[in-house]
Amino acid sequence: MHSVLINHIQKFVSLEPSEVTLLESSLNLSQIKKKEHVLQEGQVCNAMYFIIKGCFRQYIINNKGTEQTLQFGIESWWITDYLSFHNTTQSHFYIQAVENSDIIAIDKIVLESLLIQIPKLERYFRIVSQKTFGAAQMRIKFLFTMSAEERYNHFKNQNPEFVQRVPQYMLASYLDFSAEFMSKIRAGKV
Repeated sequence: MHSVLINHIQKFVSLEPSEVTLLESSLNLSQIKKKEHVLQEGQVCNAMYFIIKGCFRQYIINNKGTEQTLQFGIESWWITDYLSFHNTTQSHFYIQAVENSDIIAIDKIVLESLLIQIPKLERYFRIVSQKTFGAAQMRIKFLFTMSAEERYNHFKNQNPEFVQRVPQYMLASYLDFSAEFMSKIRAGKV
């Protein structure tokens, strides 16, 4: 299972066998059940989560008491609350398993030690952060420039298998429209 993360890292930086051994000895695999949280609002996020198998979402509960999905994560993606993790402050987010999932959680203290012992990992995590930030920027652009129907069609075309995996109400909140509107779009009534 660790090999999935090692292979992902090696797409961006090459590790020596001794570095792979050190990294593997620092990793713990966890199984997270569907609907289980790895982070709740108010907690400090002390780990970054690499998804081996399954699906997660990051969400908030808005002032109307409604869940608003901000991000999904699937196989070979990282998910965390970057600000809480970096600043050791309380999180404003929830991170929840959408499916039964296998993840590697890297604790902040362990990660800081690994970055010193394997400096190449700094490059890997910089690339991951840039990709994550870029995806977040594009999502904001789509929210501001596309109609709800355009957002749905764009997402469906970019991630066809994903649309089948997540509950429709989560996908609707991610795309920033109601579950009722989602039903109309899927039925071709928009």
